[in-house]
Amino acid sequence: MAQPATISPTPLLKDELDIVIPTIRNLDFLEMWRPFFLPYHLIIVQDGDPSKTIKVPAGFDYELYNRNDINKILGPKASCISFKDSACRCFGYMVSKKKYIYTIDDDCFVAKDPSGKDINALEQHIKNLLSPSTPFFFNTLYDPYRAGADFVRGYPFSLREGVPTAVSHGLWLNIPDYDAPTQLVKPLERNTRYVDAIMTITKGTLFPMCGMNLAFNRELIGPAMYFGLMGDGQPIGRYDDMWAGWCTKVICDHLGLGVKSGLPYIWHSKASNPFVNLKKEYKGIYWQEELIPFFQSVTLPKDCSTVQKCYIELSKQVKEKLGKVDEYFNKLADAMVTWIEAWDELNPTGAKSAELFNAGK
Repeated sequence: MAQPATISPTPLLKDELDIVIPTIRNLDFLEMWRPFFLPYHLIIVQDGDPSKTIKVPAGFDYELYNRNDINKILGPKASCISFKDSACRCFGYMVSKKKYIYTIDDDCFVAKDPSGKDINALEQHIKNLLSPSTPFFFNTLYDPYRAGADFVRGYPFSLREGVPTAVSHGLWLNIPDYDAPTQLVKPLERNTRYVDAIMTITKGTLFPMCGMNLAFNRELIGPAMYFGLMGDGQPIGRYDDMWAGWCTKVICDHLGLGVKSGLPYIWHSKASNPFVNLKKEYKGIYWQEELIPFFQSVTLPKDCSTVQKCYIELSKQVKEKLGKVDEYFNKLADAMVTWIEAWDELNPTGAKSAELFNAGK
């Protein structure tokens, strides 16, 4: 008797999500991700020498952009895209036409949960993005929308509907995401703690966003996901995702959107050189003592009803207040404006923004 055919479920958001990967090397790491990534479209942003050939394993649906492509597509506005730094990944966000983005580094592999099962990080990110967030009141059972959880006693019923989730920030096992000084004093430390939790980051609270395992709703927050000016020709590196995270969180708070952090985990396979990192981070470690208070005190006017308007206003405040810290921030503020101009040129109809959400309130 013939066995019944097995019907594979359609992957979540198969036609609504792009996977963005910045790289300088062959993408052999995709073999481990094949069961999870194969149904999706990849946008690969090649950093460094554009004459180098990047090999992608067979079977994947992808488009690859190098620096020559970026210069051709953006023209003079290509100046806002970092070179020789993983911040170049944000070009992939700009050229995508999908509603959702997942971005991952090429030294990140599939992690296992405590039972030994492979973690489908992409699926968990999608679940995070498709469930509401609760930024206005903290639930002590963390994410109340997960199976087996709910709102605890004393949680206001008027806030239980939640708000749209704009960002899902995943974590990492093995190599921690440390700055250079911490790397130097803890060279053998590994993150082995798997915490089965997802939480909404409260309104008014900043966080250090890591870009190696990150997903977001491009239509809701995409224009704010600018990874700044880093790397070649710039006085700072390794703060690209931090900058995007601070800007994004301030704008999410203003527009009434949510940011989740926690599951899923990926396996971060190798530590970068702490001495090289220290050279890249030195000014950032010094400047962040000015940057954090700046973002903590930022207020955006009520008429900033779209991400683009918020970001342009933020750029003005960066120039006004952080330009005094270093000339670099004047240059960065100008690049923020260029980024928005380039975004709008490549997305002329405009993404559905939080303005629509706010209009319905």
